[in-house]
Amino acid sequence: MRKFIAILLLFGLAVPALRAQATFDADTTLQETPAKKAMINDYIMIGVNYGVTFSNMAYNPAKHNRAWQFNPNYVSVTFTKFSKMFDNIPMFALVVGVAHGYEGFGFLRDPSTGRSQEVDGAEQATIEVFEIPALAQVHIDFHPAKIMANIGVYGGWRNSISRSGPNLEPEYANAFRPYENRWEYGLQGGAGFALMFDPVEIHFNALLRWSWSSLYAPDSASQYYYRYAYPMDIIATVGVHFQLTKRSGKTTSQLRREAKDIVYGSH
Repeated sequence: MRKFIAILLLFGLAVPALRAQATFDADTTLQETPAKKAMINDYIMIGVNYGVTFSNMAYNPAKHNRAWQFNPNYVSVTFTKFSKMFDNIPMFALVVGVAHGYEGFGFLRDPSTGRSQEVDGAEQATIEVFEIPALAQVHIDFHPAKIMANIGVYGGWRNSISRSGPNLEPEYANAFRPYENRWEYGLQGGAGFALMFDPVEIHFNALLRWSWSSLYAPDSASQYYYRYAYPMDIIATVGVHFQLTKRSGKTTSQLRREAKDIVYGSH
């Protein structure tokens, strides 16, 4: 009987001690567990970008002494929609917009002969282009910055041309020839990074624009080859972007839903 009473007393003392220890461990765990990272919302953003273009072309038959041509005043307005893959991975976005820029070509003179290659009499040309890009984006965020990679397509219109050369017919110095293509389309992609000061983001990007529309139509009269001249450009831009909805934290719709659940109960 004495042993039974002793066991009951020990059990009565042990239970409160175990409860106190469990409470202490829970409090310690809560204090030591770092706060969860803020979830990134499916947000939308609009931005304005300005930059420069370094232009060149790929030719058939091959031409040598090609020079990268510097063209300033590349301007674009883009709309970005961020979303999550599988409703969980916040790394993806769709970027669409409109842009105004330039492409073209130029050749260096041979120092020994003083001569230069040419395209239909032109040693240099600058082509004004309006385009619509549509790009898929993958981004990795680490506040207050993120790294971005873009890939997609674009379509556009060659609006005007300005070219020069000693053998160029004067009437085509600022006019397209009948066999030169005006429609522009191709592949566009690149990488960049952004600094984020919600709701403003500053973006820095480098893009490669590879046209799949030759400047002039193939030379179908030739039995040896079809000639082509495909523009290839490197574009460097800096842009200011504005978040139109919340990038992180609870959105207005989420707060309204929570308030409704509190009043009416969740279903």
